[in-house]
Amino acid sequence: MPRFEDLDVWQIARKLVKTVYTLTLGDGFRKDFGVVDQIRRAAVSVMSNIAEGFERDSDKDFIRFLFIARGSVGEVRSLLYVGLDQGYLNDDEFSMTHELCIRVAQMIWGLIRYLRRS
Repeated sequence: MPRFEDLDVWQIARKLVKTVYTLTLGDGFRKDFGVVDQIRRAAVSVMSNIAEGFERDSDKDFIRFLFIARGSVGEVRSLLYVGLDQGYLNDDEFSMTHELCIRVAQMIWGLIRYLRRS
């Protein structure tokens, strides 16, 4: 695969970033600059670490960056609970975005397992 943009996991991570940015434009989130900044940075970190690891051109480095990306997905999930608990998200927004996070984390884990075997 010649480009990180061709990776399904990167494309889904990009969708996560778009979703997080859209959600944080809502009225509740707009008042909480700290949470908005943190959840956006964590989401962008997922996408960016997948790309950076891919560009290192080493399976060992790629795996290391994938673990960082997976940790950032966990951070996004945790911050979604803050948004839910503070009333910034409704249950449907939370569930949809939480499931997207789970999907990204599973895809990252699958790629890690694949790279470890090759």
